[in-house]
Amino acid sequence: MKKILYILSAALVAAAAVSCEKFLDSESPSTFDAATVYSNYSLTENTIFSIAQSFGETNNYRGRYLPWIGLNSDIEWYNTFKPTDEKYQIAGYSLLPNNAQLNLDNGPFAKMYEAIERANLVIEGVREYGNPAEKADMAYLLGEALTLRAMIYYDLVRAWGDVPARFTSTTSETIYVAKTSRDEIFKQLLADLEEAIPYLPYPGQSAATLRTDRVNKMFAQGLYARIAMMASGYALRPEDGMVGTGDLGENRLTNDPDLQASVLYPKALNYLEEAILSGTASLEDFETYWKNQSNHNNLVAGPGHETLYVIPFSDGRGRWNFTFAVRSEGSSYAGGATVTRGGDAGPVPTMWFKYNPNDVRRDVTCVNWRWNADDEQELVGIQKWYFGKYRWEWMENHPYTGGNDDGVKPVVMRYADILLMAAELANELGGLEDAKDYLLAVRSRAFKGHEEMAEDYVDAIGGADEMFDAIVDERAFEFCGEMTRKFDLIRWGMLKEKMDEAKLEMKALRNLAPPFDHVNLLGGDVYWQLDGNKVVIYGFNGEAVKPAGVWEKKAEYFNKIVDSKGADTGLYDALIEGIYAEDPEQHMFWPIFNTTMINSQGKIKNDYGYDNL
Repeated sequence: MKKILYILSAALVAAAAVSCEKFLDSESPSTFDAATVYSNYSLTENTIFSIAQSFGETNNYRGRYLPWIGLNSDIEWYNTFKPTDEKYQIAGYSLLPNNAQLNLDNGPFAKMYEAIERANLVIEGVREYGNPAEKADMAYLLGEALTLRAMIYYDLVRAWGDVPARFTSTTSETIYVAKTSRDEIFKQLLADLEEAIPYLPYPGQSAATLRTDRVNKMFAQGLYARIAMMASGYALRPEDGMVGTGDLGENRLTNDPDLQASVLYPKALNYLEEAILSGTASLEDFETYWKNQSNHNNLVAGPGHETLYVIPFSDGRGRWNFTFAVRSEGSSYAGGATVTRGGDAGPVPTMWFKYNPNDVRRDVTCVNWRWNADDEQELVGIQKWYFGKYRWEWMENHPYTGGNDDGVKPVVMRYADILLMAAELANELGGLEDAKDYLLAVRSRAFKGHEEMAEDYVDAIGGADEMFDAIVDERAFEFCGEMTRKFDLIRWGMLKEKMDEAKLEMKALRNLAPPFDHVNLLGGDVYWQLDGNKVVIYGFNGEAVKPAGVWEKKAEYFNKIVDSKGADTGLYDALIEGIYAEDPEQHMFWPIFNTTMINSQGKIKNDYGYDNL
């Protein structure tokens, strides 16, 4: 009982960390017992908010998990190469258990389990006192808690592989537990989502699901598909029965018969098809969608809207644009002359050149300029690109004024992912024509004004292997900057292969060699000028002559390697090779950090070749 009262009180204290005004008006439940709390919708809803409160903790999703978990991949990388920098070591696959950025008592590992404990209490309380079998509103809260717990476990497994399984509230006998095979965790999560999905309305079909910071049925269906595809895909796994023994692991598929693609894919596809047929989410204009994301207008769910779930940071919490927006070197958009923000990571330099010129996603996603202190854009060099999906100047409703938080709510899932997961699953199950339809929906939006090009591209796909290759490419073009690519490559068994391809492509781009020999015919130079608030670059699209008019010249923009002082510049070899410092297949997961091992009383140990205490 003491534990329940503590958690409920903490929910109110943390009101500022969730964006639900109703939460602030709720009566404190700290004087009530569990039966009173979990038989009352409003009081139980407050305990749901306490789960989400953990996301905004300083060293959890806000400041440690989200800024680092998705780096590096073949399309996204950390923009600073410095082998001794502990931030670079996270992105560069050379992370150690004593890394000061993550070796924290209050780091993401501990805080995620804090949120799981809160979810366990809600689930147990509603089951016992809420009568969800007869009360749809209480059933919704049970489904929401089950879905949030599944999302948190999915994120734990993405980071650490095998982790402790805690699906009941902690007792004195279960405070210290060892890691569990992720296969057992996957099976529990999938079962939980199968229970939760019928409890949840689709987007826009209830007061709660009008908002994207509350769970809805389509998000839960998409999460089921994500977990199913992870569970049945490739990953570094200890030998069966050897989890937590220091086993080196092998990049392989699971041996569990319940987690085979033949078992999970039909269920996952069925959920996605139901989601699509519901008509309760839609693709939006691509550029407008991302403007709304930075402008805090991504909170509406339902027909005509694309976002399915966001991390529910308050307007004064979170470090998404702070970390990933187009770089500002003192512009007023990002807090003024003394503030340098954004641009910690960006697309790999080849990414812009791999898009079709008629693909509207290219110039929205990949930006080769930054803001300066005069609120003007300036080129930064072929080696450093920024995620144009995230921009300070788009934060009109809630301008950033400085500090360590910007209030932008990161998108966890959007409708485009529902469509592309459905395309992948349908293709794997022999439904090529259905897969084409789902792929075409996404590609047609990308080729707005040139839809016939999307149709011709999809029509030309001749079989399952070609469709798979198309999906691999499409997910890169669609989700660049959203930090999902690394985990796609892991489950496909392609992480190192694709990152090695990226290294070769960057060297080819630097040298203007095939397949990039057509890009610049000006000896590596480029010219640029401002057209209002838009940067126009001449020399990225195969132009062969110097442009007429007044342009600024950037000499040897592509192939400059050593400057006049002998310093490495541009796409020099060490920078390119630094996309990973250690084998990414052996280091695809983070180590268990020293503080966690110490606090576990020796129960939790590292596998995959990482050191143990």
